[in-house]
Amino acid sequence: MIHQEFSLKGTTYTIRAAVVTDAQNLSEVRWQIDGETSHLDREQGEAFIDTPGFEELIQTDTINEKNLFLVAVVADQIVGFSRCEGNSLKRFSHKVEFGVGVLKDYWGYGIGKNLLKESVRWCDSTGIRKMTLNVLESNKSAIALYENVGFKMEGLLENDKLFADEKFHNTVVMGRFK
Repeated sequence: MIHQEFSLKGTTYTIRAAVVTDAQNLSEVRWQIDGETSHLDREQGEAFIDTPGFEELIQTDTINEKNLFLVAVVADQIVGFSRCEGNSLKRFSHKVEFGVGVLKDYWGYGIGKNLLKESVRWCDSTGIRKMTLNVLESNKSAIALYENVGFKMEGLLENDKLFADEKFHNTVVMGRFK
């Protein structure tokens, strides 16, 4: 069971597995994160997951040995989360897809990096051989972080995302193979 404490710049936070009682806080945090950055796939309110939806997701991830749902908690409030989602198809059973989100007020505290590192550690310990993720080509700091823990660029999806300003953006497909 993952349960690690970290401290940086006077802020202490815990990274642990999500539990069903986190569902309402997760719904609120995800909605807020989606409105704070353009680095994610969704605009605020799109693909909204309510409390029962998160309850179901957490229960599914807890049961499924190929899924991992982590939260970062400061003073009993969730400030970030990450998920690794596996696939039941045999040809994809060796890999998971990784995604992460952190509230803007908590950028710069190593929360995203530590969520990633704990996910990598979990993958390595459970026999998952490959992690994949997608990141906007313009998100250079995230790409550098992913490269720092062993991810490599596997491809570029040109004009992959259309933003509200009618500008297209490229997506980098990255993978880490153990």
